[in-house]
Amino acid sequence: MNKKKLQALLAKLEAKKKGLVARADTVEVVAELRSINTELDGLNGEIAELRSIIDGMPDEEEAPAGGNTAPEQRNAQPPAANSGLAQVLASFGLKSTTQERSEEPTDAYGTLEYRNAFMLFAKTGEIKPELRANATTTTTDVSAVIPTTILNEVIKKLTVYGQVFNRVRRLNVKGGVDVPILSLKPVATWIGETTVSDKQKVQAKDKVSFSYYGLECKVSISLLADTVTLEGFETTITDLIVEAMIKAIDMAVIKGDGTGKPLGITKDSRVPATQIVTMTDTEFTSWDGWKKKVFARMPLAYKAGAAFLMASGTFDGYIDGMVDDSGQPIGRINYGIADGPQERFGGKEVIQVEDDVIAPYADAVAGDVVAIYCNLKNYGFNSNLQMTMFRYFDHDTNEWVDKAILIADGKLIDPNGVVIVKKGTTT
Repeated sequence: MNKKKLQALLAKLEAKKKGLVARADTVEVVAELRSINTELDGLNGEIAELRSIIDGMPDEEEAPAGGNTAPEQRNAQPPAANSGLAQVLASFGLKSTTQERSEEPTDAYGTLEYRNAFMLFAKTGEIKPELRANATTTTTDVSAVIPTTILNEVIKKLTVYGQVFNRVRRLNVKGGVDVPILSLKPVATWIGETTVSDKQKVQAKDKVSFSYYGLECKVSISLLADTVTLEGFETTITDLIVEAMIKAIDMAVIKGDGTGKPLGITKDSRVPATQIVTMTDTEFTSWDGWKKKVFARMPLAYKAGAAFLMASGTFDGYIDGMVDDSGQPIGRINYGIADGPQERFGGKEVIQVEDDVIAPYADAVAGDVVAIYCNLKNYGFNSNLQMTMFRYFDHDTNEWVDKAILIADGKLIDPNGVVIVKKGTTT
């Protein structure tokens, strides 16, 4: 197949794509739109591949008048190593005996064309063909998948800066499905010559299920109006999403009420009542109080990997510098040469969180949670971390608003390894 024939084939494919794009702009049935989008995805790949092969082929010279082509030219065969031509033939149903297609599929959401189209969509609302081919219309709203470059950066920053989210167990199970929790407590029985022990059945009586909740981050168009470059746009929207998502996830894991959001550790009624303790001022500032009321309440099986979560002001003002009856430091900071300060209390790591996540002891009132002692791996955050961008017009402010939505849920998988510390009445 020579270059002219490939160019003719390319023109037919582009005409077909134009017709599909026109149909997609007018179609109202969701199923039909999805079918068109699927067909466009495959067509875009074929067009891009065909165009790259054509660009790599030399320009054809016109044959001499009378068709007097040199014998050696007439008998010349195309090189067997022309892998590009073999791939074009294979993509259009013509099998090649020289080479099979072996290219890895490219990330459609990470291409420069898609990223530029996404930026234009967020700033003006215009939907270019590159974006429309990957769009999903549910009712009258149009959504677009966030480009991979932005999505990867968001997940990276959540992991680095989210002190709570960085430590919870991340799951990806279907919502509404009950996940069984094995509770195995066999009992050993002494036997004699004539007595035997009873058989014991292994059962998973407890279960946990996750729902579908949306975590939303809205961005006003006025914040992006002066951002004209692609790099600047991606940096701006990434920082805005990160700032909102980190705070919302950390707060939900600690104190979410489970209504439209994950169920937080401090709001979970399954935490044993004996492991929810209240400490007076005297007990809170003494090692003896912590040893008897907090450390002693944690079951032995859950002590490994457990850590404290508290506000920075609580650790610095009440825990750091605490000593036991012999004057040995209990709450202290070990200054490492690589990772900087490492806060520890009673041999356990101290995870410092923001004041609005867990209230500092000095500002808390009686009944407020001031510390949590647990292993955050026992908390499951269920999400596929796929975010979607929506756009709508706010008539109250007369401006376009873009919002990112993350579908997720979370709750304690095993509540038995949690000790919650509350502030008691002032003495």
